[in-house]
Amino acid sequence: MSVTSPVETPATPAEVAVPAAVTLPAPTSLPRRVLKHPRLMHHHRLVALVLAANLALLGHALSQGRWWSTDHTSLTAISDAVLANFALAILIRQQYVINLLFWLATRAPTRWPLRIRWTLAKVYHFGGLHVGGALAGTLWFLVLVGSATVAAHRGEPVPVDLLVVSYLLLALLGVIVTTARPTYRARHHDRFERVHRFGGWAALVLFWTQTVLFVRADHDRNLLAAPQIWVLALLTVSVALPWLRLRRVPVEVIRPSRHVALARFDHGATPFAGSSTAISRRPLWEWHSFANVPTPGQTGFRLTISRAGDWTGSFIDDAPSHVWVKGITTAGVANIETLFTKVVYVATGSGIGPVLPHLLARKVPARLVWATRSPRTTYGNALVDEILADQPDAIVWDTAEHGKPDMVQLAYAAYEAFRAEAVICISNKKLTWQVVHGLERRGIPAYGAIWDS
Repeated sequence: MSVTSPVETPATPAEVAVPAAVTLPAPTSLPRRVLKHPRLMHHHRLVALVLAANLALLGHALSQGRWWSTDHTSLTAISDAVLANFALAILIRQQYVINLLFWLATRAPTRWPLRIRWTLAKVYHFGGLHVGGALAGTLWFLVLVGSATVAAHRGEPVPVDLLVVSYLLLALLGVIVTTARPTYRARHHDRFERVHRFGGWAALVLFWTQTVLFVRADHDRNLLAAPQIWVLALLTVSVALPWLRLRRVPVEVIRPSRHVALARFDHGATPFAGSSTAISRRPLWEWHSFANVPTPGQTGFRLTISRAGDWTGSFIDDAPSHVWVKGITTAGVANIETLFTKVVYVATGSGIGPVLPHLLARKVPARLVWATRSPRTTYGNALVDEILADQPDAIVWDTAEHGKPDMVQLAYAAYEAFRAEAVICISNKKLTWQVVHGLERRGIPAYGAIWDS
């Protein structure tokens, strides 16, 4: 039915289509509901898969009588396991690799069975490989240091400087892993980011030092002939690539309210819809990523920055004339939209920022559900008019006037009315998981960020 839009217009009220109340479908069978629980999401499954693969490798090696001794050959085998896992952890976070994963996953045509496309669209859970590789690599490194210590105690030729570097690296890895725990990361994200950045760089230097010392301990080997050296070289290039694109660029900031800043960039780069850009005022200290909003037919792009902490608050209150940008334009969650014939976008507040470029690009028929407080007052008439011009049937819910809605029911109502195949939710962590889990346990493909970085 059609009712007066919760969006307050400066003149006559706009009319938007709001579906009548609907009854949510019953949950699916217990086994399917269990598999859709957030604790068993694909991110966690990938972590378990990597750890299981390493356990299988350990079991096979032990069954063959390997890695029981502390000779150089056994230490080399353990060192290779360390390097392989850390290579996985680092490369899977590389922007080119991420874009490749999204490109491969979204090659599936929409005529494929929905169940297959449903799973392929979980590609953004790739961070589970990062976590699994980092955990397994750290555990293998603990085994390596212990084995090298035992070997030195037995009088085997283990260089003292190799042991010193190994212990320093083990302590550093312990700090990095400890501060990367989800609870710590959520409470102290800035500190986690700095430890990860500077600790990661220091760890890479120590890995280089340890590897050179380890290879030189084997007098029959040439440094350039050692595969470990080339793997480390690849990882170093991977880490350095985003920083090679570091530059300071001008930005135009419009503040429609104290809550939001619309940052406009036009420095020769027009990113693809659904990508993100990292910006900073102090490039060595902290970075913040925002969804790019390119406008079809125009150069440059916009970022929607809402007040969500000290950094964003400072950006809004004291708008800069220039900021630093780095890295490679990277695909985001909603790029999985092309796997479906129709999608419903659910956004709350500034979640409209990541959604807007997909609506404007019109790659897939979409319907918008947006719940926010006083949209025109907060985001300005120009942005709201742009949204409604593209989405005349959007459900725009003003929480200041109507209170907070049941987003699961609102999403399902739009899903049914639009006959969509999937729902993509861009919101805060609690509501995103509420919508995604609330729909998936009822047999409806739903997607949203998982806050794994």
